[in-house]
Amino acid sequence: MTRRDLIHKWFVYALGLLPVWLLDAYILPRWPLWGVVPMLLPLAVAAVAVLEGAYAGTGFGMAVGLLWELAYPGGFGGLVFFLALAGMAMGAVSQYALSQSFPGCLICSAGVLAMIVLLRVARWLLVNGAGLSDLLQVGVPEFLWSLAWTPLVWLLFRSIYNRVGGTKLA
Repeated sequence: MTRRDLIHKWFVYALGLLPVWLLDAYILPRWPLWGVVPMLLPLAVAAVAVLEGAYAGTGFGMAVGLLWELAYPGGFGGLVFFLALAGMAMGAVSQYALSQSFPGCLICSAGVLAMIVLLRVARWLLVNGAGLSDLLQVGVPEFLWSLAWTPLVWLLFRSIYNRVGGTKLA
């Protein structure tokens, strides 16, 4: 791939991230289900990492983590590092252990969402002394509601991948 092709490819991935971010930031928070709002940005990282591999997943995860930290209040910078590591791990797992398919993306998405929810629960347990049952009443529905959006995010990024990324998937 030439430099121009790479720039075009990642520009199109960034354009694909735009509707996911708009849903995540502006549309879905207006209508919470079970009192929670889904997290779509980690799903985008999972989809791109599964399709493009570990190196590209790391870079895309870092970019999405930076967007997440800058666009939402209360960040501490850890999401940039966490999503970069998650993109690298998911890309490597999909390259070497899973297939680059929807089931692989669903497994990777579930893994990264579970880690985010567990880290949030642990933080609230340690820092604020909240009750575990109360935190799980929010964390589990948030995990499930976020995971339900995986097919939409996967289809969006798979269509981008088929257009500009590489060989067509079955």
